[in-house]
Amino acid sequence: MNFFFILNGKKVKQALIIVVAAFFTAGVLYIENGTLSPVFSSEDGPRAIYKGDEKDKKVALTFNISWGDTKAIPILDVLKQEGIKNATFFLSASWAERHPDVVKRIVDDGHEVGSMGYNYENYTKMEETKIKRDILRAQEVFNGLGIKKVNLLRPPSGHFDKKVLKVAESVGYTVIHWSINSDDWENPGTDVIVNNVLKPIVGGDIILLHASDSAKQTEKAISPLVKGIKKKGYENSSISDLIANAEATEKELD
Repeated sequence: MNFFFILNGKKVKQALIIVVAAFFTAGVLYIENGTLSPVFSSEDGPRAIYKGDEKDKKVALTFNISWGDTKAIPILDVLKQEGIKNATFFLSASWAERHPDVVKRIVDDGHEVGSMGYNYENYTKMEETKIKRDILRAQEVFNGLGIKKVNLLRPPSGHFDKKVLKVAESVGYTVIHWSINSDDWENPGTDVIVNNVLKPIVGGDIILLHASDSAKQTEKAISPLVKGIKKKGYENSSISDLIANAEATEKELD
C-alpha cells in the first residue's frame, strides 16, 4: 500500500513559504503526455502546489504553451469574450522569445505568466546545474519581454521529483502542478473536455489546459467551460491569488 500527502491551502501571508500538495514516495499521476510518472517530495522539504483551499469558491484555469503559432490568440480572444482576465499561462521561454507579440497580448489582457523553463526538457533526467541554468535562462527571456515577476514554475510535461523541487526553491520558484487534467491535448471532443473539468471540480482546483497547436478543440471548449464553472458557483482566479492566503493542512491518503 502506498501513501502520499495532500496539503490544502488556507490563510497564511504570501510572504511565507506556501506548501500545498506534494505526493509522497510512490504516489502517481497522469501527466500531460498521458504517461505515468511518480511524483516525490520529502516530508520536510520543498513542496509542489497542486490545489488551493477547497473552502474558497475559486478555481484556476491554466494554459501550457510550448509550441505552435495558431491556437494562442483565438484562445485569448475567447477568454476575453467570456470576461476571464486572470488565467495563468505557463510558457516555454524558447517559444515566448519567438512570439513576443502573443506574450504581450497575454499580459495586456491581464493574465498571469508562469515559466516552463527554456528548452522544454524533462528536468528529472537533468543534473541540478542544468535545471538551474534552464530556469534562469528562461527568466532572462521573460525579463527581456518586460515580465519581471515570474516565480511560478510548471516543469516541462509535468515531470518533477525532489531534485527539481529543491532546485526550483533555490532560485525562488514555486512548482505548480494541477488537480484537474482536461486531457484537451488528446482532442477527445469539446463535450469530453468540458466534462473532464466540470464533473470533478471543487473549490481550489487548478485546471490544466493547453494553448499549443496540438490542442485543436480547446478554443471551442472554453465558453461552455467558463459558463459551467460559474453555474457551479465558482469564479476564476490566477494561481498567485489562489495560493496567496494559504496555510498548510495535512491529510494522509492511501
